[in-house]
Amino acid sequence: MRHGRIDDRPADNVPDRLHFAFDRTRPSRREHFTRHYRMLRILDRYFLRELVLSVLATTIVLLVIFTGGTFARVLQQVANGSFPASVMFQVLGLRIVNALPGLLPLSLFLGVLVALGRMWRDSEMHVLAAAGMGPGGLMRPALMLGIPATVLIAVVSLWLGPLSARTADQLVAEANRSVIAAGLDAGRFTELPGKGGVIFVAGMNRKGTKLDQVFLASDEAATDTHPARVKLITAKRGELYQGSETHGRYLALMDGWQFQVPLGRENWQRMRYRRNDVALSEVRPQSDDDSDPLSSVSTLDLIDSNNVDARAELAWRTAAPATALVLLLLALPLARQSPREARYGRLLLAVLAYFLYFLLLSLGRALIDRGTVSNSAPMWVLHILVTLGALWMFRRQFSAWRVKGAEA
Repeated sequence: MRHGRIDDRPADNVPDRLHFAFDRTRPSRREHFTRHYRMLRILDRYFLRELVLSVLATTIVLLVIFTGGTFARVLQQVANGSFPASVMFQVLGLRIVNALPGLLPLSLFLGVLVALGRMWRDSEMHVLAAAGMGPGGLMRPALMLGIPATVLIAVVSLWLGPLSARTADQLVAEANRSVIAAGLDAGRFTELPGKGGVIFVAGMNRKGTKLDQVFLASDEAATDTHPARVKLITAKRGELYQGSETHGRYLALMDGWQFQVPLGRENWQRMRYRRNDVALSEVRPQSDDDSDPLSSVSTLDLIDSNNVDARAELAWRTAAPATALVLLLLALPLARQSPREARYGRLLLAVLAYFLYFLLLSLGRALIDRGTVSNSAPMWVLHILVTLGALWMFRRQFSAWRVKGAEA
């Protein structure tokens, strides 16, 4: 019968609809690559979002901690009379900017550890590895975050940080030349910064450098040569200036009287003068940069200098962006943990590795500072060794996954 025969027509006569259905069931290599590429793009966005949020949260926490400690030191220096309270917050902000090259690499390291550690504990990484994700699936989003962060740290370390340090020094120097910034105001008594006593001025110019009708009273403790006494000084006019050697603030008083009144005695002393210089602050201005005066020097000046201190400072600045990238690569294998492990067990191990790495970098800087080493070669050797070790551990993890998948 016609309907019972087997259709033995050649394959070329098969309708186009059957060819279309056959092609849809077996995608081409191009479609397979497109689907795989879209899946990788989704994973990249997911990893990048998790890493960025974790790094931002870690940066905020570390900034709050660092700002609290820096603010306490700034308040202490203001109380000592090192610089006026009116520029306190400006100096605080500039010092935070100068500290970012040391803070951001640690934030990047801890943020990546926390984000990937959570994904390991929730078995997300195991599922992705079983689905065929290789080392590039994790390395690519990590570098998408690490490379811009490294560039940002390089800009701050080589240019913005020294600029903020110089700006803070200039801001304090300008403020110390003005009695307005020092906290003095015309028509009221003001406590002397950093020492016992009060000062009163009847008037001043707009910049606060020229004074009219000055009255100053201060206490002097007893010594071997004289008993405790009170010093009273009056002047028709005065001028504020900053000492070149002591960096203290001084008042040059003109045309006045000075009285020294011993406590409990009647032998007062009176002296008329034409000029009398009085220290407003006997405390040398202190800052975090006193231990490292080269922190405010520009990078170009450090390159042109042959001083060992300048070479050590330049090596430390150039090490900051490299440290960020090395720590990012080191965080990838250190973040691996099983769901049954302690929550912060690997994090503690990673922090210890960070401190060891930081101590070795500090040792390299000390060798340059002492003249034992003429350049930053030991620091770069350390960067290379840590990077190779991190890449080896990271590659070894994915190699073990592929072997397990093959055995299954």
